[in-house]
Amino acid sequence: MKPLRVNGERLWRSLMELARIGATAKGGVKRLALSDVDREGRDRFVAWAREAGMQTRCDAIGNLFALRHGSDARAAPILLGSHLDSQPSGGKFDGAYGVMAGLEVVRTLNDAAISTRAPIEVAAWTNEEGSRFPPGMMGSGVFTGVHALDFALAQKDLDGVTVKEELERIGYRGSGQPHPVGAYFEAHIEQGPVLEATRTQIGVVQGALGQRWFDVIVTGQDAHAGPTPMDKRQDALVAASRLVIEVNRIATTFPDYARGTVGQLQVKPNSRNVVPGEVRMSTEFRNASDATLLAMVEEYRRVAKEVEAACRVSIDVREIVHFPPSQFAPELVASVREAARALGFSHRDIISGAGHDAVYLSRVAPTAMIFVPCEGGISHNETESATPQDLAAGCDVLLHAVLARAGVASRQEA
Repeated sequence: MKPLRVNGERLWRSLMELARIGATAKGGVKRLALSDVDREGRDRFVAWAREAGMQTRCDAIGNLFALRHGSDARAAPILLGSHLDSQPSGGKFDGAYGVMAGLEVVRTLNDAAISTRAPIEVAAWTNEEGSRFPPGMMGSGVFTGVHALDFALAQKDLDGVTVKEELERIGYRGSGQPHPVGAYFEAHIEQGPVLEATRTQIGVVQGALGQRWFDVIVTGQDAHAGPTPMDKRQDALVAASRLVIEVNRIATTFPDYARGTVGQLQVKPNSRNVVPGEVRMSTEFRNASDATLLAMVEEYRRVAKEVEAACRVSIDVREIVHFPPSQFAPELVASVREAARALGFSHRDIISGAGHDAVYLSRVAPTAMIFVPCEGGISHNETESATPQDLAAGCDVLLHAVLARAGVASRQEA
């Protein structure tokens, strides 16, 4: 008997229909967390899930859950999912693929009249990207107890609007406590170049790099650009620029898959002929070793003190996110590898350089991830691209890994 396969054309159609919500001129999406278009995306997912016979609900931080019942009412659900929000200039597949792949697994089981022992639940986590409301992975963080609900609801965007206010405005502030999870699977584009470069269809994800995020405030003194001599300035932007260079140096000189990024700068007063008196900037470091990650942070704090003295400014470095490197459950990783092998897909072990909701879920349940290639390794970009064939392959692997965990209670004979 041929192994069960998902409907790849249906998966692709769902992704393309979802991509029309918040579509950008360059072919990507702008679906910021808790915006009107995020609400539209959520509405579309809920409608599809209900059409598939699933029971939907929303928790207090806006996480969406769609449940397909199993034969054992006492079994904890096998959870599949990712997120629907995007970066300001995001792509069609980051996050959305994981949610739509979970939905396609359920649709395929419905088509084949397969009943599982454990329930299957598809999740769409709130504010994974963190681009509008830091920190990222907010919804999964609240669900797993990493963040307190009150803390998350109080977070503000650059306009001073809170998460709570926006959840209520778009109609997605629910209620209820986190529930037990039997296992968690997340399918995702790689967001890197390894699979494409090695012509590999499936990435069997071993775990993810640890991350430490910081909000940094550099305070100098506003001054007139004409009369103020260079040696008398307390230029916050010059100091911030030195920090940017140091972040890059640290990331390129430390081992263990080191990464370092400054992705956001806010300059005040941001006037052409005024020496900047304040800069607010983001800084993040990533590493596969928690000890090396700590060493990178210590080096950053050391050089920040040197820049303070050299530029006559004050630098406040505040950590807002810290999670150590994560290792996914060996038995679930093995089930992903076995599914790829049985289905005849080329596969390789891989580590995730990006953070995903799976990182937090791995703290409360056995967890695994499945990667598929993306063109050029490009993500968080409107040109993000993946092929229908690769997406279907990843979903096929997801289907069989989930069935191995959930168990088949009954199946209609062909």
